[in-house]
Amino acid sequence: MRIEEAVPLARHTTLGTGGPARYFARPASTSELEAALRFAAERELDVSVIGLGSNLLVADEGVEALVLRLTGELAGVETRDTLLVSGGGATNAVCLHRARDAGLGGFEFACAIPGTTGGGVRMNAGAYGSDWASVLERALVATAEGSGWLTPAELGLAYRRSSLAAGQVVALAEHRLRERPREEIRATIAELQARRKAAQPTNRRTFGSVFKNPEHELTAGRLLEACGLKGFRRGGAQISPKHANFIENAGGARTSEALWLMDEARRRAREAFGVVLEHEVQLLGPIALASLAPDHPRREET
Repeated sequence: MRIEEAVPLARHTTLGTGGPARYFARPASTSELEAALRFAAERELDVSVIGLGSNLLVADEGVEALVLRLTGELAGVETRDTLLVSGGGATNAVCLHRARDAGLGGFEFACAIPGTTGGGVRMNAGAYGSDWASVLERALVATAEGSGWLTPAELGLAYRRSSLAAGQVVALAEHRLRERPREEIRATIAELQARRKAAQPTNRRTFGSVFKNPEHELTAGRLLEACGLKGFRRGGAQISPKHANFIENAGGARTSEALWLMDEARRRAREAFGVVLEHEVQLLGPIALASLAPDHPRREET
């Protein structure tokens, strides 16, 4: 395994923004992953796994960390009876195809999530009434000290989150599915994909949905639409005219511009509805969202 330096990350993210990683590696086995984590621990570096680069915003100036992209056996997929076994770097699309071909249902919801197994476990990703917690049997989690299996309870899976800490990386996951006719699986996937394409900007560069749905009668997207934010733009970034809970790269966008839009969206949602929106996206590098104190200033809308 080679550890590279100063690797640009914009090409590795679905939004297409962000600066370089101090170090970048592509471990292909659990032993290589543990070695990479030891490399980071010895240098007191943060560790981030980028998966397919969705659900990710990288600071424009880059990130002083070790960034990992899991490959080889860590991106493999196989089925064993009713188990779907996938590496942390396995794409949801490949996992779904393998499950369908084996006549295993229950993973269809993942057709709406453009990511990987590791990201799905870490954030308990979900869509259309289901999530990782509903199918996960256990996950092999690697650290600098070694690897061990954790159950969903031990992972602390909750709505769009887990208790996985920095330096803990999902190397492998086992999903318990159920037998289902292939034709029914195909039909469900087709229906969900059609719903997604009708509602979301699937043909635009985004990092996925921005905010978690709050405890409110309206979803995050409907709240922001009610705030008049559809199509609202800052530089090369804009809130999607199709779905207000997405930010698009409309041409030459910077991470700072996407963050500005996120801050403005949170401010308006709080002022109009008294709701504090919590973001879903992972932030890499020296970036943070602005304060939401009552005296949070109104920004110039340019």
